Amino acid sequence: MKKGEEYIGVVERVDFPNKGIVTLEDRKIIVKNTVPGQKIRFRISKLRSERGEGTLLEVVEKSSEELEQSACEHFGVCGGCVYQTLPYEEQLKLKEEQVKALLAPVLGSVPFVGIVGSPKPHAYRNKMEFSFGDETKGGELTLGLHKRGSFYDIVPVSGCQLVHTDVLRILNTVSAYCKEKQLPYYHKMSHEGYLRHLVIRRAEKTGEILVNLVTTSQLEHDMEELLNALLQLDLEGSFAGILHSINDGLADVVKSDETHILYGQEFFYEELLGLKFKISTFSFFQTNSLGAEVLYSMAREFIGEGEQKVVFDLYSGTGTIAQLMAPAAEKVIGVEIIEEAVEAAKENAKGNGLSNCEFIAGDVLKVLDTIEEKPEYIILDPPRDGIHPKALQKIIAYGVKHMVYISCKPTSLARDLEILTKEGYGVDKVACVDMFPGTANVETICLLTRKE
Repeated sequence: MKKGEEYIGVVERVDFPNKGIVTLEDRKIIVKNTVPGQKIRFRISKLRSERGEGTLLEVVEKSSEELEQSACEHFGVCGGCVYQTLPYEEQLKLKEEQVKALLAPVLGSVPFVGIVGSPKPHAYRNKMEFSFGDETKGGELTLGLHKRGSFYDIVPVSGCQLVHTDVLRILNTVSAYCKEKQLPYYHKMSHEGYLRHLVIRRAEKTGEILVNLVTTSQLEHDMEELLNALLQLDLEGSFAGILHSINDGLADVVKSDETHILYGQEFFYEELLGLKFKISTFSFFQTNSLGAEVLYSMAREFIGEGEQKVVFDLYSGTGTIAQLMAPAAEKVIGVEIIEEAVEAAKENAKGNGLSNCEFIAGDVLKVLDTIEEKPEYIILDPPRDGIHPKALQKIIAYGVKHMVYISCKPTSLARDLEILTKEGYGVDKVACVDMFPGTANVETICLLTRKE
């Protein structure tokens, strides 16, 4: 077996995230973008003594579990989805097996109570960031998502199954307009050009839509014609705001040096479990609103009905969980590093009539040293990389009887649970909520209790 050679094998299993395993000459070869049971042709890209990595070239034979055709016309070219050829029940089984496999070495017996699917397996995303570029080098302007495995190539996704048809109508209108006006896109290597991103957010419950076109300042362009074209669209929802943000930074991320309101306002409202949340174009908010209701209902169920005096919501974002827990606590303190999210949390809590929520901007590692109150309950919902080891030790030092840990990356969760279990916490329950159908991601929620 040599690097660069092609082989055919059968995918035995898929480990998180999206790592297909093929055994070849007693070596485990990882081939991404596969599903269990497929016979595939692949090229060896890396080779070690016991393991290797391969690049998928062709699915020679479908798995017996696969559908004849994906629901999305862009599947396999766009890098967004990996499991759309599997029936949704099979996707859930696969994700459940992946989480159990990651947690078993840490917990031994995993107290798994089930996986709950998204209320909507399609058109569930309330936010999408589209990129400008070209599909092939030197090709015509394209607005869409990144091609699978490519940092540069952009695939048009006018039939994307993850978003509402309102989003696709807006996407297609902006794309057609920019092509007609021959506006240049921003080149990541030369740092020249104008068009960078299009961010569209659409609330599931209220139907309010927020659009933000992100460009550089290298051109001056009158947006009036585009604005009129958007406002004339026949949509199920309605525009809360249409914005134009300037971003002259070198990094390929959506941010704003300055933002201009072309129409309406720079925020919209979404509702979760009876509470209302004001969300700006850059606010963090769960991308699956209906799935978030399932996840947070489960968190409330894990915590139980008994009233807590002080609850810490660490990595609190816009304070969604904190506000949902507020009725069962004397005080909830949320800590979040993004200042804009903290300001939104304060405003949302006030709008929801909650006076017992306090939100603090800063790094959890540092902020915990400044809080005088001691928690009775801690809720953890960290970013994908999990909790900083020093912050985790400070959290453990509080010695609270119960904690709820919500994780969007089970590999990070497994690492943190290994420390928590060594420091005296047992895991009572583990459950999953599929917030991201069609993709390799899944949310996991754990209830931890300190051992006597």
